[in-house]
Amino acid sequence: MSTTASVTSGTGVIRVEVFPREGERDPRAETLLREARSIGVAAEAARVTRVYLIEAALAPDLSERIAQDLLADPVRESFEIGARTVEADAALVEVHPLPGVMDPAGQSVADAVRDLFLDGRDCSVSTGWRYELLGVDGEAAERVARRLLANPVVNAIRTEPFHPGSLPHGTKTGFELKHIPIRGLDDAALERMSRDAHLFLSLDEMREIRGEYETLGREPTDIELETLAQTWSEHCVHKTLKSNVRYTGSGIDGIDWSGREGVTIEADGSVTIDNLLKRTVAAATFELIDEGIDWTLSVFVDNAGVVKLTDDWAVNVKVETHNHPSALEPYGGAATGIGGCIRDVIGTGLGAKPIASTDVFCVAPPGRFTVEEIESGSRNGTEPLPTGCLRPERILNQIVSGVRDYGNRMGIPTVNGAVWFDERYVGNPLVYCGCVGLMPADKISGAARPGDKIVAIGGRTGRDGIHGATFSSAELTDSHADEFSHAVQIGNAIEEKRLLDAILRARDVDGGPLFSAITDCGAGGFSSAVGEMGEKVGATVELDAAPLKYAGLSYTEIWISEAQERMVLAVPEENLAELREICEEEHSELSVLGTFGLEGEHGPELLLNYHGTEVGRLPMSFLHDGIPMPTREASWETPETNSGDAPSHVEGGIEDTLHKLLSHPNIASKHWIVRQYDHEVQGRTVTKPLVGPGGRGPGDAAVMEPLPGSDIGLAIGCGLATGLEADPYVMALCAIDECVRNLVCVGADPERVAILDNFCWPSCKKPENMGSLVRACMGCYDGAKAYRTPFVSGKDSLNNQFTTEEGITIEIPPTLLITGIGRVNSLAHAITMDAKTAGNAIVLIEPTGDKANSARSAIGGSHYASLRSLDGPLPGIDVQACARTARWVAARIASGSVVSAHDVSDGGLIAAIAEMLIGGSSSERPIGLQVTSPRPEGFTDASWWFGERPGCYVLEMPAEAAARLVSGSASTDAVVTMLGMLDGSGSLRVSGTDAMRVEDLANSWLSPLDW
Repeated sequence: MSTTASVTSGTGVIRVEVFPREGERDPRAETLLREARSIGVAAEAARVTRVYLIEAALAPDLSERIAQDLLADPVRESFEIGARTVEADAALVEVHPLPGVMDPAGQSVADAVRDLFLDGRDCSVSTGWRYELLGVDGEAAERVARRLLANPVVNAIRTEPFHPGSLPHGTKTGFELKHIPIRGLDDAALERMSRDAHLFLSLDEMREIRGEYETLGREPTDIELETLAQTWSEHCVHKTLKSNVRYTGSGIDGIDWSGREGVTIEADGSVTIDNLLKRTVAAATFELIDEGIDWTLSVFVDNAGVVKLTDDWAVNVKVETHNHPSALEPYGGAATGIGGCIRDVIGTGLGAKPIASTDVFCVAPPGRFTVEEIESGSRNGTEPLPTGCLRPERILNQIVSGVRDYGNRMGIPTVNGAVWFDERYVGNPLVYCGCVGLMPADKISGAARPGDKIVAIGGRTGRDGIHGATFSSAELTDSHADEFSHAVQIGNAIEEKRLLDAILRARDVDGGPLFSAITDCGAGGFSSAVGEMGEKVGATVELDAAPLKYAGLSYTEIWISEAQERMVLAVPEENLAELREICEEEHSELSVLGTFGLEGEHGPELLLNYHGTEVGRLPMSFLHDGIPMPTREASWETPETNSGDAPSHVEGGIEDTLHKLLSHPNIASKHWIVRQYDHEVQGRTVTKPLVGPGGRGPGDAAVMEPLPGSDIGLAIGCGLATGLEADPYVMALCAIDECVRNLVCVGADPERVAILDNFCWPSCKKPENMGSLVRACMGCYDGAKAYRTPFVSGKDSLNNQFTTEEGITIEIPPTLLITGIGRVNSLAHAITMDAKTAGNAIVLIEPTGDKANSARSAIGGSHYASLRSLDGPLPGIDVQACARTARWVAARIASGSVVSAHDVSDGGLIAAIAEMLIGGSSSERPIGLQVTSPRPEGFTDASWWFGERPGCYVLEMPAEAAARLVSGSASTDAVVTMLGMLDGSGSLRVSGTDAMRVEDLANSWLSPLDW
């Protein structure tokens, strides 16, 4: 260690560099070299250094103590105070956060310095990274920084050591109450205002607001207009799914509309639906409750759905999307996506403890697009990356890192997920983040009461996240990275953990919770949180009472900022002192923003004050019920497909095709993602995402034990059937079917499965897109009713598309994620998909019925069809028959006669068998299978091996049990086919092919995404 800069004891900025000791490995440098070469920059060597800029009154010896005792690992790291000299043959770039961007590492260091070295005196810290590349010039180093190291939305790139005289701080601005002229504006002016002010409200909505203020006889203030925009955003109110719809087209006959409440078949043959969500997804749930399902405790009324686990305990679950922010800044967007979903679970009822997280990512295929610097536009058959888009590899790596870091740091296991690749996600990736919580069954609801104090707990308010809700409701274009950098948030998991600990303590104090209600401060910030909690009672808010990250925020920015890690509570005044004490002990800041309870001339009102001046006043009735709901046009034309059967032979042969499918990014192992997550923190995880003796088998779902020692499990899984987008009705049915099968395969009781819907769709202003959404919703209704799986929560994200600078709009494929949680009545029922023992039998279980038979030759929507560029009809699905089969399989698992179970999905039957062998085989104990069953009647070779038929399972059973099952297989619930016997050969043998070594299959499956 040496110093290269003198330091005085006055207030200033101290620069500390921390780097690996001589001779120690530098994994970050190794990764940088590898990734730089992937974009054509062949550096000879690299050095990576962590930079800390500390602004405080520090004596020289104290600076060195901080570096030595706090910042550097004494075993493997060295440090210097100041900036080291750059070597002559190296190019230097540094990456630092832009002013105002959240810097969680800097905040943690500042807290530590303040507490350990400064006796609480003031201290500010900013962190950055120094990169040195040897053997390249400065231009190449900057290209590496732009492509791999920095995001201009949140980072500054510097080409020399950054050591400012002071860190940036906000400055107070003058107060000026602004009124926005809206009365008398024509339609063109209203539309211009909506777009230019980032309100993203429709013309009908702008007209409604204009009419309200014409009635009031005044102009809105800026904060009132922003409050309406946040509350009426698609993200917050789900106005498309809740709209009235007129549905026309040739696809009408495919759905049974008769007898549906709120659905009218018009004389012209069109169908009118009164509130699409209410008549489909929600209708299924409430009809099931009326039919006797009594274990749903809270649905569609809170931040997360709640179901009964035991008489005393409940679990809640929520899945959100964070798509547009993740397109701009993947790490921060994904991190705050999972952080926000965790807060949804925390903020349900009177508080829940998060016990598990999930994630599903939909991105463009790796290597599909070139980087912008490759002018030719052609390399290995790829195309140029559209301007404004990040490389798919970078997006995937960073969204994984964002979810990983947040969950791991909060101590919440990430236990289930999926990845789906399609080039149409290039400008608009999808990031689904889910969370499951545990809560006392008597604390599943709460409500703010007049006189309760409005209390904010957690992080401070900043400019990050301004217009986040409205931005998430808009369509992305190539210029959004410049226009909406203020919408990007950077999360701080440690802050949220402190917040969680404080809330759980306040919930569990003797005598009951210290608060009457709680909600997260997510989309819309305080405007949505306080607005929702005060809907029935009104509220008065003192905006200047909110603690800020830095000075300079306007009253409107304070109100709508979506800065992370904040919760809003309704707290009886007599409980404030005790709550404040808990928050101080947990290091979670508390502030009182006002009081719930304000009645105006027309009912409850929202009153906003700033430094004693009224800046906004809105009737709650107009805020929550004033949004117009025009009838939307929806149309659907059944696409033309080749009606012929699947080819009679397998083009390229079974072996070659199987290897290609196992290498397909949708099917290939995601172990490089899975292994980054902590699956076992909290000690509740029974079945992890990767299973088998080598920990490489793809588990169908995770199993948790929410109450340790109870023997009651909770299975967590999902279903995604985007390949069937040709008919979203079938896609929805198959997504529910896949989700339930995944849960059944790990031991869940299909009679105790609850599901969630997450719709991600392109713009529904197009009638054909709205039509596909209607069909998906109807599929959700029919699937939920057949399986008796109530929807308990959900979320939609519309306008998922990207418009290039050339004006070309790239729409995502309509994407419906179904997430499910199922009760495992005894952990003795929990099984995994990996093949277990030589001598056991492998059997195929299929649903019965004409539709199942007709699906035997269908390969439409399958990965085999995509691989061979084939068209054809989608497989038919009799969801009632599939539900009967699920119950039949679950009963066999519960009886103990099944030792392994796997669903037939992506890649078809032979891929499912191969995955079971890969999961169960190892060098010490090889597992193989000789398939002896002939191809059944009605199948072709292609459809038998590679068709992705719904409702099918592959089970491993003891030979005697399987023989009894086959001999007595005449059943209305399932068709049973004996496929063969497991052996110790370590190979898969099917008729007409050479033996396929399981390890060769494993290599094809493991290597494509082994990043």
